[in-house]
Amino acid sequence: MKFISIVKTAGVIFVLSVVWSCNTLKPTTRLENKFTPAQYNNKQDTTTIAKLNWQTYFADKNLVALIDTALRKNQELHIFLQEIEISKNEVRARKGEYLPFINLATGAAVEKAGHYTTTGAVEEQLEVKPGTRFPEPLRDYVLGATATWEVDIWKKLRNARKAAAMNYLASIEGKNFLVTNLIGEIADAYYELMALDNLLDIINRNIELQSSALQVVTQQKESAKVTQLGVNRFEAQLLNTKNLQYDVKQRIVEIENRIHFLTGNFSEPITRSSADFLSIQVDSIQAGVPAQLLLYRPDIRQAEFELEASKLNVKVARTNFYPSLGIHGGVGFQAFKVGYLINPESMMYNLTGDLLAPLVNRNAIKAAYKNANAKQLQAVYNYERSILNGYLDVRNQLSKMDNYHQSFETKSKEVEILTRSITIANNLFNSARADYAEVLLTQREALQSKVELVEIKKKQLNAKVNIYRALGGGWR
Repeated sequence: MKFISIVKTAGVIFVLSVVWSCNTLKPTTRLENKFTPAQYNNKQDTTTIAKLNWQTYFADKNLVALIDTALRKNQELHIFLQEIEISKNEVRARKGEYLPFINLATGAAVEKAGHYTTTGAVEEQLEVKPGTRFPEPLRDYVLGATATWEVDIWKKLRNARKAAAMNYLASIEGKNFLVTNLIGEIADAYYELMALDNLLDIINRNIELQSSALQVVTQQKESAKVTQLGVNRFEAQLLNTKNLQYDVKQRIVEIENRIHFLTGNFSEPITRSSADFLSIQVDSIQAGVPAQLLLYRPDIRQAEFELEASKLNVKVARTNFYPSLGIHGGVGFQAFKVGYLINPESMMYNLTGDLLAPLVNRNAIKAAYKNANAKQLQAVYNYERSILNGYLDVRNQLSKMDNYHQSFETKSKEVEILTRSITIANNLFNSARADYAEVLLTQREALQSKVELVEIKKKQLNAKVNIYRALGGGWR
């Protein structure tokens, strides 16, 4: 009867603690908004380049080789892969927490109680069996197994495992996002390297052109057709053009080293077909619809998994207010002599259960719960921000592709006109129908327009890379 009374009392306390805990909890969770506009522009075609693998999207075999090397040797990517392993081990650890812990134990001890003590006086009268006293000092040998198990009443441990699993999936999407950015960064650097090669070629051709012009002016000065001022102006422009090549050469070295870093190499030659840079075609892009970003962009998928993990963490923090039920037990053999150890009479066992509920000073638990709620709200806003950022990113890149395409077409016509104008200006100058200032100005304008044409082409290709990245391509 007394045992039944204790059980009833424990049950009442259990129910009261649960009710009290429920009344004191005020969740501040917020449901995420997954809204996306119906389209980016007037098209609603669901076909998207995000489904293309990067080998198909980037047709340049030299670029494909660089990306393939980076995916095998990039150190940052390998570092992140270890983060995935850490997350996987965290899932395994959380899974083990809601299973019983069983330990094998063995031990030996020796004890000598003082004669003038209660223990010593009692042991003085004890006998193992009639006529045989306990040995002094008393040895103690133990061989057995112990088990502890927290009964997962409120799914606290299972939710913690699910949260760890969500974080693991988020880490995988983080790796995918890193892969997408790595591919994009290498492609950007590769196209910039080709653009710099073209700039250097334009500068060298202008140096040759201006050197020839300087020779002509020098000869005309000797025949008194022009003054030393004209010679000096031509020579100064030639020196200015020569000076441009050193900055371009330095930038080439830096971009090459950037590619070496991304591909995990020290000084491997970077093969590229720079002569074809201006003729690289940028096809029209199939962007699909904004809702597809939720499926293809790794950063949005990562934010979604992190949001799910934060929701589960709120549930875990909430269960800390509830009573926890623990079961502890042990079974084995214990005796003062090894010979008696494996003996049915030496068997010992114990089984206990405890019910623990926080009643007083729950500030730490409340703080942890409020933090879990705040982190869940952060995860909601981060998820919504990722969607908004992805949508606007795509719109920006689509606009760039359209505008830079038109800009390249316009600038190409300007370059063509100014290139013809150089020949015209030189002929007029040689026939004394134009002064050297017109020749210099025409050469400078032609050089500047060619440089700008290369820059526009680079931006156009950069938009091609970024739209692929913005739509979530590259990680498959």
